[in-house]
Amino acid sequence: MAEERLQKLISQAGIVSRRAAEDLIRQGRVSVNGRPAQLGEKADLARDEVKVDGVTLRPPQFAYYLLYKPRNVVSTNRRMFNERRPLVRELIPHEGHLFTVGRLDADSEGLILLTNDGELADRLMHPRYGHTKTYHVWVVGRPLPKTLEAWRNGVVLDGERTAPAKVRQLEESGGETLLEIVMREGRKRQIRNVASLLGHPVKRLIRVKIDFLEIGHLRPGQWRTLSPAEVRQLKARRKP
Repeated sequence: MAEERLQKLISQAGIVSRRAAEDLIRQGRVSVNGRPAQLGEKADLARDEVKVDGVTLRPPQFAYYLLYKPRNVVSTNRRMFNERRPLVRELIPHEGHLFTVGRLDADSEGLILLTNDGELADRLMHPRYGHTKTYHVWVVGRPLPKTLEAWRNGVVLDGERTAPAKVRQLEESGGETLLEIVMREGRKRQIRNVASLLGHPVKRLIRVKIDFLEIGHLRPGQWRTLSPAEVRQLKARRKP
């Protein structure tokens, strides 16, 4: 292995994100070969002993899972007080920590990526890399063309205009309309809030793609591991 910055090694180990790793270094909780680490320092796990809170870092064995999150499953890794619903982390039989990439509301469903590769998780969650997410959304009624155009151009939520999105109608049936929405922005409950604001509340919401990763034949609760080629493609993405 080549030398890497300590915060990257800590993030890759799945302990905390790179930014949080910098805080660990500042707090004196990281050591290199028995001495306190310095921010910006590099190390090679093949020859250097790096410890976080006294625990030695090992060369990472990365895992990448694509999960179809069912409805009424919570997109968190740790159970909060009084939370009785299942967690996405409980659906993956993996030992050790996993970062959850692409959170979904409990009443929404679809693709979520889980990985212990903190470096890739940071990249996928940061908006500067332009990773798109595609949703199939059933809404009440039939939105007019001008309504869909307003959605595409952005509307004001909580005093701030939403970013432009791709919105197209796929089908209409039984007083509901199925829309396909492609967006990079991801405010909390954004699609549901925009739909309600425009007069067409959401009946069902499924995320069907994260970047180029598609839901395919996965059913609710099912998961698969990413192929080496898919991982390389994700890591190859550069800032626009």
